[in-house]
Amino acid sequence: MATSSSLPIWAIDGAHSSIGFTVRHMVVSKVRGRFTRWTGTIAMDERDPTRAAVEIAIEPASVDTGVEQRDNHLRSPDFFDVERHPAMTFRSTRIERVRDGEYRVTGDLTMHGVTRPVALDVEFAGSAKDPWGGVRAGFSARASLDRKDFGLTYNQLLETGGVLVGERVDLDIEVEAVKQTAPVAEPAAAAA
Repeated sequence: MATSSSLPIWAIDGAHSSIGFTVRHMVVSKVRGRFTRWTGTIAMDERDPTRAAVEIAIEPASVDTGVEQRDNHLRSPDFFDVERHPAMTFRSTRIERVRDGEYRVTGDLTMHGVTRPVALDVEFAGSAKDPWGGVRAGFSARASLDRKDFGLTYNQLLETGGVLVGERVDLDIEVEAVKQTAPVAEPAAAAA
């Protein structure tokens, strides 16, 4: 995989991107959440995305499930332990074309001080010029991982069988990235 500076750099637009997750609660329902603070870049030639290099940095303290008490528990040593592990990172190691517009992006995910390979199924929606003279590209990614593989083992057995928190975590990622050939300032009113 090429990671040289010869590939155009695309900065992820946080206002138009998201990292969400879903995990089972008490076997019978799902809880959804997201991370609100993260950054990333993609070094990519849009004619050959298999040569791309992806780097993402996430602040686990920014976890948001819509319930403050639960979010505080997720930040605690029972889960993300954000005091000891203030960042999660993903760095691609291989990108394979599955079919037109679809790719498998494999990389190293570091979370809770543990690094493991994770494969993302990615749809490249293409690129387009924006109203400010820039070029933007869109991606949708999905993956599943076992949180225990990263040392996130907290749980409670339920009286009726099963566990309080599911082990499988489904990731749902939407990315809009801006090509950085020349700095293009987006008007503040257009961020919506």
